[in-house]
Amino acid sequence: MLTELWIDRNDYRHTKVASADIPSPGAGEILVSIDKFAMTANNVTYAASGDVFGYWQFYPTGEDPWGKVTVWGIGEVVESRVEGIAVGERLYGFFPMGTHVLMSPGDISERGFTDTMTHRQSLPGLYNHYARTQSEPTELRQLEDQRCIFFPLFMTGYVIADLLLDSDWFGGRQIVIGSASSKTGFSAAAFIRAAGFDGALVGLTGEQNVAFAEGLDCYDSVISYAGLEKLDQMPAVYIDIAGDVGVRSRLHHHLENNALRTLLVGATHWDQFAKSMDDGPLPGSEPEVFFAPAQIEKRDAEWGQGLIMSRAYAASIELIQQLAPTLIIESHSGTEACNEMWQALLDNQISGQRGIMMSL
Repeated sequence: MLTELWIDRNDYRHTKVASADIPSPGAGEILVSIDKFAMTANNVTYAASGDVFGYWQFYPTGEDPWGKVTVWGIGEVVESRVEGIAVGERLYGFFPMGTHVLMSPGDISERGFTDTMTHRQSLPGLYNHYARTQSEPTELRQLEDQRCIFFPLFMTGYVIADLLLDSDWFGGRQIVIGSASSKTGFSAAAFIRAAGFDGALVGLTGEQNVAFAEGLDCYDSVISYAGLEKLDQMPAVYIDIAGDVGVRSRLHHHLENNALRTLLVGATHWDQFAKSMDDGPLPGSEPEVFFAPAQIEKRDAEWGQGLIMSRAYAASIELIQQLAPTLIIESHSGTEACNEMWQALLDNQISGQRGIMMSL
């Protein structure tokens, strides 16, 4: 039986379990059993920004108002009608929260392929590519869970750092990262420092997460949201991962013209996303949405196809190994557990220290 967890696009807390017969692949298609996938705040961001960036279109339900939230996971080929792709191959990529999916591989190489399903043609190539893990180094294949949980977030952090480096830090002398205890937040801080930024790296987080964020040793200082007015009055770039409109407003009013650039990266506060996009003018610069594929495409054109992602992978493996003692990986199974974790993510109850793997 094919089983999926669907989300009401108008009310993310409203979910349902959808079931159907397992489909059979046609000519040129494969059937993939989704072995496991990560559940992180990133998936909430995919939902909140789904209409802006097209995330709901990867796996349409055909039944309004329901949608399938996209997740990073590991799948295994269980039926194949594609020459060169064998039953038993393991794949890493972008899946729905479900048990099975049909795919139409194109641009097939030893390393991976692109899903060429018609409805995916206009969507960013980054999310349509699937890695064939049998061709990868043993070191990477042994990190399946970490790859699903941390790599999409760490790679976002890497691309943030690359954009800042590419923009000469936008002239900032301090970089302030909201949701500093999040995986995207602390990886961005680590990669910004590794890229050569010599100004102040400041983390903003909830009071309950200050000690964890400090213990990561990625920031020069960590300040609770309640104390953000302690920020020094110097030219600043704000990496807004939380998407908290109130915090962003306070920061801009505190820094005023020193608020040189604000990048809207995440939507931990998912219920404020629309307001984050449409809120009124603030002192300093006008906040702008960060979209990782745009910077990746720029670097692909400048450096060669895939080079930035290769560098991001290498940096992510190194950071995982460095932070492993502070991180916790949990495994859960079943639709009930999946829904419980989804609700916990909506309530911002999953700390950056926890990595959640799920199987339906």
